[in-house]
Amino acid sequence: MASAHKFAPVPIGDATLLSVPCPLCKAEKVFDFFQDKRRTYMRCEVCNLVFVPPSQFLSAADEKRRYDLHQNSPDDLNYRRFLSRIFIPMQNCLNPGSYGLDFGSGPEPLLSVMFEEAGHSMTIFDFFYANLPSALEKQYDFITATEVVEHLYCPKKELERLWGCLKDGGKLGIMTKPAPDREAFSLWHYKNDLTHVCFFSKVTFEWLADQWNADLTFADKDVAIFHKRKVSSI
Repeated sequence: MASAHKFAPVPIGDATLLSVPCPLCKAEKVFDFFQDKRRTYMRCEVCNLVFVPPSQFLSAADEKRRYDLHQNSPDDLNYRRFLSRIFIPMQNCLNPGSYGLDFGSGPEPLLSVMFEEAGHSMTIFDFFYANLPSALEKQYDFITATEVVEHLYCPKKELERLWGCLKDGGKLGIMTKPAPDREAFSLWHYKNDLTHVCFFSKVTFEWLADQWNADLTFADKDVAIFHKRKVSSI
């Protein structure tokens, strides 16, 4: 497993410095990145997060209406194959009978079922469909967040809370499409979903690993696995 990386944010070049702080690292070195007819996208020069300003967020009711349209049946083999991109690398690094949390499990949870089929115990949490605060007060051997972090209005708060729920030696698996450069971003379909407000890149995950003093592995282009180091007893 790779050690925590030394990240190197990509220079933004000619851009306008904005007053909205980064929702992940809280830095004020935030610049205009891209704009279309519907939204403005900014990028942080410290952690490289691309994000939409809070003034352009959907209401909770509108956000849920969009999630209610999702049709991801647990019986859908294509959906299982999609989730296997995070399930397989996570499963390969877990001890038998581990205890996990699927954060952002959605209206029809499947990833938690796949881990249970593999012999693990699971808890689920979702802000709209399984909002059980007690789930975020426990300690877990592993946590998954699949197609979730791009929806977070407060990524710093939520990711730090998840990291705090992870036992020493535990794994946090995140699956999200990586943000491309500005030219490719203009044609990127992922940004067009109005519930997507935070766009992470490899550099952003490397910044997180440094903050957490974690080991980081990229299991796929859109799958990052953080390993929480055990605290030495010496």
